[in-house]
Amino acid sequence: MQISFSKQANVTIMHLLGDVDSSNYTEVIIKAQEAYDDGTRNLLLDLTKVPYVSSAGLMALHTLARIYSGQSIKGKDGGRPTFRAINPKEDATAREHVKLLGPQAAVEQVLDVIGLKQFFEIFTDLDTAVKSFGS
Repeated sequence: MQISFSKQANVTIMHLLGDVDSSNYTEVIIKAQEAYDDGTRNLLLDLTKVPYVSSAGLMALHTLARIYSGQSIKGKDGGRPTFRAINPKEDATAREHVKLLGPQAAVEQVLDVIGLKQFFEIFTDLDTAVKSFGS
């Protein structure tokens, strides 16, 4: 999998190329955390070139939502990141700061089945997605 970034207005676009699975989901989290640490507050996750997302990849998406909601994912004593179930109250601001662009049909179906399609705003058009973040 390859990860690259671009920027439009006040939105950082994280472009993923390839499957997101147990072999690389931590890289997705680390790169998104680095962008957040560097000041990014609005993240558009470009999934147009992602044919498959495993359960580990889905966990990565949820973790990105937590990061951009301002929640720490760092484990106690600097250990492994902590993960937990989606909490509608704590994670509500994630919809404002993390959005998805163009998931392929198979990926969108998985997002729908597990409930993340209702959690994230999903766009098919880059300009509309960028404008949805406001100024």
